[in-house]
Amino acid sequence: MIQYDVIIIGAGVAGLYAAINLPKDKKVLIINKRQTFKCNTFYAQGGVALARDEQDIPTHIKDTLAAGDGLCDPEAVEVLSENSRKAIDDLIAHGFNFDTDENGQLLYTKEAAHSCERILHAGGDATGRYLHHFLLEQNPHAMLSDARVVDLLIENGECYGVTVLDHRKSRNIYAKNVIIASGGVGSLYEFHTNAPCISADMQGLCVMKGIALDRMEMLQFHPTVFVNSANAQKMLLTEALRGEGATIEDESGKRFLFEYDERGELASRDIVSKAMYNYTKKTGMQIYLALNNFEEEYFRHRFPNIFNYLRALGYEVPNARVPISPAFHYAIGGIRTDLNARVPNVKNLYAVGEVASTRVHGANRLASNSLLEGLVFGRRAAEDILKNESAKEFVYFDILDEVMSLKNDKMIKNQLRRIMWENVSIVRTKSGLNDALSTINALLNENIGKLLKFRLLTAREIVLSALNRNESIGVHTIEEK
Repeated sequence: MIQYDVIIIGAGVAGLYAAINLPKDKKVLIINKRQTFKCNTFYAQGGVALARDEQDIPTHIKDTLAAGDGLCDPEAVEVLSENSRKAIDDLIAHGFNFDTDENGQLLYTKEAAHSCERILHAGGDATGRYLHHFLLEQNPHAMLSDARVVDLLIENGECYGVTVLDHRKSRNIYAKNVIIASGGVGSLYEFHTNAPCISADMQGLCVMKGIALDRMEMLQFHPTVFVNSANAQKMLLTEALRGEGATIEDESGKRFLFEYDERGELASRDIVSKAMYNYTKKTGMQIYLALNNFEEEYFRHRFPNIFNYLRALGYEVPNARVPISPAFHYAIGGIRTDLNARVPNVKNLYAVGEVASTRVHGANRLASNSLLEGLVFGRRAAEDILKNESAKEFVYFDILDEVMSLKNDKMIKNQLRRIMWENVSIVRTKSGLNDALSTINALLNENIGKLLKFRLLTAREIVLSALNRNESIGVHTIEEK
């Protein structure tokens, strides 16, 4: 029976950075649901936020708290900011190349709700792709791809490993510690920017196991997304575009955002998304991202992926404006953890990255704090595991014979996506949430596979959390009607 020191579920920034902070002599297994590049880290464009130096820490903390609209855990924010430079310096020391000027100085950019330029990027608008590739190269541990975790082996408040579905067969893999780093909930929504396999499995599994989820109603919708495509996953147009001069306008060219916030395009994501939603509802107009403040050569160099993608679709950027709409982007809530990424009440179980709720983002995540959170708390999980090493007596579990999927599950998944987009998105109403809850409860009583049940349970937690928060705050806007 193979026993690992650590199993890591997920191969994005949080899971991989945890892995490379675990020594080579430790027996570590990273389990990845699909190909390694199919994770949200790979698609992250903007960059990594950080406190540039000691003097910037209080300002970075202040900006994060302000974006979080009073719901951040101040201690968690301090941990994030105070450890940010260390994480970046560690990446650079290991050979990662952020973009620099001709003199080799790091290039910082500004994004919405930041009070200064403090975001590092790589490959122009390909930070996540570059970082993900780098972390994969640095990883010294074994990986199991095309396998998905379908159970956590827990008894008497202690985790002993996982059950994986590998080539349609279930098997148990045992470990002294398990780190969940499986990402957010994008596939619950009809329109989203997430990797296609980000489907809220682990959150739903935690519900089944009685593990607390936290602030699941806090879901961030990115305001500038190119949605004119047939795929559920839509093309994100990074916030750095607005930070460097792109503007949002209606069909007539009017920059209407100043009617909603004096910062206009540089207001936080929740404000911009809600302004766009309300303005479209009021006027019926299409909204556009105008890029004509950029010189073509600079735009091509700074945002090469966006440039090539939109040119291939026939948009002569930066001279042509691009139709945009908000789409689901990031799960702020998740599995409740402490500041060392431990899951309370389950020994040897950790959660890091977007799947976790460290309460660092409060009611609205500050732009580009997500990759930073994955780095900082991924490392803290690894350090906590190494600090608390001890012998472990294993408990062994039977493999359950469970139906994972049924023929009608795909149809129900698509129904769920529509329900979540229509009733549990940018602006919510009590009646819409109650309708969603009734439908989800009915679907849970259908004959469905376990994988679909994970999604439905996660969706129900989001709806229940939204119903339980009566006041509008941050990304959560609720109306009575």
